[in-house]
Amino acid sequence: MSAENLAGKWTRKCGRTLFDSITCVVFLFLDFLDAVLCVVFKLVDEFFEGNACTPCYCGKAGDKNGENKETEMLSESLYGRKYMLRNMGFLGFARKWRIYRKKKDDRDGSVNEGLMVNRWSDCGCQSCVSWMKKGYDQKLHVVVKNLPQVGRGDEAAENVIFLHGFLSSSSFWTKTIFNNLSACVKDHYRLFAVDLLGFGRSPKPNDCMYTLLDHVERIDKSVILPFHLNSFHLVAHSMGCLIALALAAKYPKFVKSVTLVAPPYLPCAKDGATTSLMALNTFAGKTLWPPLAFGKSVMSWYEHVGRCFCFLFCRNHRIWEMTLKLFTLRRELNFMEVDLTRHTHHSAWHNMHNVICGGAKLMDKYLEILNKSRSVKVCIIHGDHDMEVQLDCSNNMKMKFPELVELNMIENVDHTSVILGRVREFAKSLEHIWASS
Repeated sequence: MSAENLAGKWTRKCGRTLFDSITCVVFLFLDFLDAVLCVVFKLVDEFFEGNACTPCYCGKAGDKNGENKETEMLSESLYGRKYMLRNMGFLGFARKWRIYRKKKDDRDGSVNEGLMVNRWSDCGCQSCVSWMKKGYDQKLHVVVKNLPQVGRGDEAAENVIFLHGFLSSSSFWTKTIFNNLSACVKDHYRLFAVDLLGFGRSPKPNDCMYTLLDHVERIDKSVILPFHLNSFHLVAHSMGCLIALALAAKYPKFVKSVTLVAPPYLPCAKDGATTSLMALNTFAGKTLWPPLAFGKSVMSWYEHVGRCFCFLFCRNHRIWEMTLKLFTLRRELNFMEVDLTRHTHHSAWHNMHNVICGGAKLMDKYLEILNKSRSVKVCIIHGDHDMEVQLDCSNNMKMKFPELVELNMIENVDHTSVILGRVREFAKSLEHIWASS
């Protein structure tokens, strides 16, 4: 080996060591900061909300044992996240404070009357709390387009349910695909774009764990039952793909096709807890670079640091939107800019862990149900430059269920441009899938 090659190899090794050291120091600091904020939020929540405050997940994995059935559905990633300070100082104080408050409430006869009230750290504007109005049935917000006229012949209307991804809303479909479908589709298809539970204009309850079953139940009550759907197509992006597969597994005889765009799929390990933790490390692993990946890791690993971010940006989203309009000289913001802050920390945190991470261990079960039904075709569309959900996720699903899954890999597009960068082509692809089902 030449001296030049040896020097280059040594430089790269030193650079990697330095980067790893900085990463370790940064996340050690975040461990400490999250532990401090855990105590701060406990005290502030107690002051503003009393015994109605929502517990955090800073305890050990064993702390959830013995609780109700709903708790058993929580993702192992909530308690299984490894912290250097998990068994030290502040976290121990927080657990003791929770135990103390519980004993005091039991002595005083206090009862948690539910968490329908808006939290002090969440936005209280009309748009964010409209679902709390008296008499509101807490159904999901659904945009319905292109209702075919009754009596146009013997052919019944086709139904399509669109499910968006993480930190998004129904606007992801209504502002793009809905406007680019052909006249034939508009005449014969009913389109339902759903704001998933916890996002957009749909309810964001603080007493909900946002599991896959919660999402399926709300879609049942908001779309399938009210509109009497006995057959439908499903189109989903990112996180919505997991919900779509859960919904399809519940109604395998009703579903005509399932189109998944960048599904966050991982082959299920024998131990479900391993799969959930693997999903957390795969889709939000601890890293400093690139910046977007660092932001995802902070928001997914550090519950209280993430809540601080939501307090600053989501609670004050109207101020940030007004500021952005002022500096960009725009009357209207892009729907993606608006959707980014239209959620609560509680809803985003639990959707990340209980749907994306916790749902990973259930995907093989759902796909096996569809595979046995032999009546549903699953079509995957995935960009080869996707850095959010690696192409390996779709390849693994295709390899495990070759007869069920059809994979279309699109070149030179990423996680969002696979749709937004080629809207017309994507709309034509959907029409072809629906027509051939």
